[in-house]
Amino acid sequence: MKRSVIETVLGGVVLLVAAVFFIFAYSSSNIRPVDGYTITARFNSVDGLVKGSDARIGGVRVGTVTNMSIDQEAFQAVVTLSIQKEIRLPEDTLAVVSSDGLLGGKYVRLEPGNSSIRIGDNGEVKKTKDVVSLEEMLGKVIFLVADEGGS
Repeated sequence: MKRSVIETVLGGVVLLVAAVFFIFAYSSSNIRPVDGYTITARFNSVDGLVKGSDARIGGVRVGTVTNMSIDQEAFQAVVTLSIQKEIRLPEDTLAVVSSDGLLGGKYVRLEPGNSSIRIGDNGEVKKTKDVVSLEEMLGKVIFLVADEGGS
């Protein structure tokens, strides 16, 4: 009986330490959505981008993808971003769906322009560039190699 009480207490201590570690890891990481102002961007293709993905400027996280939907008339993907309040993006900002590497996840890369006019809350990024999928790039390389071999 004495042994089972010790095992139960030890199990409880292990669970408590695991919970403390989980809370510390969550609070010190950047996985929470950014609380800020909302902007949208329209893309023809957002393959691999998901709700919760980052929005970055120069590799630094400044926002989060909060929603994705389809424009029923233009048949484009409408991506809603929450951007930090301190970051006021110029009107001519370019939004690009980029990859973290060959096998990494997708994120929205923001490239600010030079305009003195800023995008406000519920504004829209007008200049966008779609994601280029790995399959498309491989297909282009294969056709280039095939064309060179046939000439």
